[in-house]
Parts: sequence; structure tokens; C-alpha cells
Amino acid sequence: MQILQNFNKAFESKARLGIMSVLMVNDEVSFIVLKDLLSLTDGNLATHLRALEEANYITFKKEFIGRKPSTVYSVTDEGKTAFEQHLNELEKFIKGG
Repeated sequence: MQILQNFNKAFESKARLGIMSVLMVNDEVSFIVLKDLLSLTDGNLATHLRALEEANYITFKKEFIGRKPSTVYSVTDEGKTAFEQHLNELEKFIKGG
């Protein structure tokens, strides 16, 4: 179908849709929180986060809380735009074009 060409392949996976949805409504979210919210394994979540990082849709920073390392993620401006466009295309598709 022609309309499917406008969907962003980076967001085809349920996990990536979930990651982006969480990050769109939160300034920062830790790896642990994402893992718990989305019920993903460490490896599965890391793979999807890496793909979104490589697309420049999310960014991360590592910090320490006490003596424990923590990685927090946030969405980039480019990621916000791309995800909003993807959602708009999805809405158009649902409404029939």
C-alpha cells in the first residue's frame, strides 16, 4: 500500500513504539524504569535503545546514584518530530487515508 511507505521503519516494533511513547511524555527515564514499564529483557531493551540512538531519536547520559551507575534516556528534537510524523501517518491510515 502506498500509505505504508510514509511509516517510519524505526517505529515498526512494539518495543520502540513503547520506548518513544514513554520518552515523549517524560523528560528522562532510566533504563530500569523502561525495562519495567515495557516488560522487556535487558538485552532486548538495549537492542531497541541502540537502534533509536543510532537514528538520533534518543540520547542518553550515564550518572551515578550513590555508588550505583544509572543510565537515563530522553528523546531528541529530531526524535520528537519523527515520532509525531509517524503517529500522524498512523492516524491517517486508521481513518482511511
